[in-house]
Amino acid sequence: MKQIPKAALFLGLAGLIPFIWGAVNVLYPPLANWTQMTLGGRFAGPYVQIFYGTVILSFMSGVLWGFAAKSQGASAYILSVIPALWAFLMISGGPVTAATNLIFGFLGLLLLDWYFWQHGLAPAWWMHFRALLTAVVVASLLLVVI
Repeated sequence: MKQIPKAALFLGLAGLIPFIWGAVNVLYPPLANWTQMTLGGRFAGPYVQIFYGTVILSFMSGVLWGFAAKSQGASAYILSVIPALWAFLMISGGPVTAATNLIFGFLGLLLLDWYFWQHGLAPAWWMHFRALLTAVVVASLLLVVI
């Protein structure tokens, strides 16, 4: 197995900050109050996770589209747009419903990552990288749901 490239690992871990920030806001309400007053409600509590999670699911559709381009098969292209469509159609309602749907979206994305990786369309290190990121995202979102 190849090592995860340092730039990908650094950017992937940095991309977890909004999820972790939201989780800390959920666990420590005084921080959520400070965040809301200082940065605005969009950056407080679970809302930063929901907004950012929607963006990331859409971004990951683009990544999968790039993998699909290697195969040029219609099914790969169709599969690649599922995370963006999921985010568009399912991320609504209150924070618990939205976080629950994001959890399912990210777990589904991990299955799609595996599919593209299994077919040799993703790098050798991809699943180790994506499993790590997905675990942190799901754990952070679970704090909203429970």
